[in-house]
Amino acid sequence: MNTLTATLDEIREKVDARQSISTADALYLWQNATDAELRELATKVRARYHAPDACTYLVMRIVNYTNVCVAQCDYCAFYKLPGQPGGYVLTHDEVFAKLDELLALGGDLAGFNGGFNPHLPLEYYCDLFAAIRARYGDKLEFYALTIAEFMYLADHAKLDYAQAAERFLAAGVRWITGGGSEILTEDFRKRHSKFKYTVAQYFEAQTALVKAGLKTTATMVIGFDETIEERIEHLDRTRQFQDQTNGLASFLCWTFKPYFTALGNQLGGIEISTGEYLRHLALSRIFLDNVPRIRTSVLTQNARALEGLLYGADDFDLPIEDEVTQKAGATIDLKFDEMLDVARQLGFTPTYRHVAGSQ
Repeated sequence: MNTLTATLDEIREKVDARQSISTADALYLWQNATDAELRELATKVRARYHAPDACTYLVMRIVNYTNVCVAQCDYCAFYKLPGQPGGYVLTHDEVFAKLDELLALGGDLAGFNGGFNPHLPLEYYCDLFAAIRARYGDKLEFYALTIAEFMYLADHAKLDYAQAAERFLAAGVRWITGGGSEILTEDFRKRHSKFKYTVAQYFEAQTALVKAGLKTTATMVIGFDETIEERIEHLDRTRQFQDQTNGLASFLCWTFKPYFTALGNQLGGIEISTGEYLRHLALSRIFLDNVPRIRTSVLTQNARALEGLLYGADDFDLPIEDEVTQKAGATIDLKFDEMLDVARQLGFTPTYRHVAGSQ
């Protein structure tokens, strides 16, 4: 038996025995396993949590309540610096109009994202989220903020993370998602988002949220200039966090849209292939064996994202808006029935997933 086959067999034995693979195993799989072998292993881990032909989906909207941000990440085409033309802050009525449209289109989940706006105090966010909870109750659920925004607001309010979490809980917030993570290595953040928080601070904040009783998720973006070692470090940190807290309801990975961004211009405006994305989804499913739900990104991969269901993913959302990603080149198709038919043609039965009151 040659070395390649023996190594793959050893990793397969770990997966069959429900043992976590190592970072060295993950690197080996990435460099040597075929697509079919990655699919096989990912499907085995997926089957621990989901029926083979089952998948779930959401209809959701990302509401960008402001585009004023001082983080200055070089991969973002969305932000305006304070004082620049084109900056905005949405009123409550403007937010409500977006949520009403979401409900009319059959969706019931909204995510909020707006960056680091130094002119908006913590009270703006608490008042907005309390007003949404009072107006809609459990008719819709919302992901309030990302971890990165939560950290910025806590710091500017001179609150520790536990105190800030209590403020949001009191405002009716139930979820603060793992956004703002991109690639969770210190080197990546120094290269591309030096005004954001460190990886250690990121997990400190997310731990505080879980301890406070808020729900959260993990996210990852690939396709910058990150190495495979950095991708695996991100996955390893995520798995360790889940081992410590069991706080992650899901893991969502999407791809960097390089258009109209400073980093994209440096990289020549080239996106990674869908094939590479699918291989990474499979590796994520195999490695993150303690996270129950792996989500594939229709927003950045369109219909081909549904192939991710064959690579270990079990869930996806049908977005109606995400200005941040759209500004960088993402396109949105509201023909939801056609998208669901793609899943069916791949052998899956999609079922709508309601977030409210669930994990």
